[in-house]
Amino acid sequence: MRYHNITKDDMLNGDGLRVVLWVAGCSHHCKGCQNPITWDPEGGVLFDEAAKQEIFEQLDKSYIEGITFSGGDPLYESNVDEITAFAREIKEKYPKKNIWLYTGYLWEDILDLPIISYLDVVVDGKFDLERKDVSLPWKGSPNQRVIDVPKSREVGQVVLHA
Repeated sequence: MRYHNITKDDMLNGDGLRVVLWVAGCSHHCKGCQNPITWDPEGGVLFDEAAKQEIFEQLDKSYIEGITFSGGDPLYESNVDEITAFAREIKEKYPKKNIWLYTGYLWEDILDLPIISYLDVVVDGKFDLERKDVSLPWKGSPNQRVIDVPKSREVGQVVLHA
């Protein structure tokens, strides 16, 4: 897996202060994407042990709520296995931290992926430039959903994160 950036003390990509991993690789190519540089799966740099430790240093801080996986698309075919393993490692090491994931895929198409059991919130759906709304919390257009993963899995239907 490759990545472009690790953002620290982020307040825009999930609830509370977070660390954000911006992965490389996306096939959605949404018009108006804020990060088209991340589309190329060969872009950025290799995600290595040093990058992982940089994230762990952030998650060690009591005021950091958790991590957000964004990009690109963390569920892009060359990312999904490594993101899943990393999410599992984070949940084991930091059980009180939450994990958010942004993806252009729809919940209905990803709900059976192994990674879902490690996530707390999924923001799904492609960004729609024609419906862009900067007033929406944690998403760029109203077709995207901010999904409470544990509650959605429990009741068997989409439950939006409050």
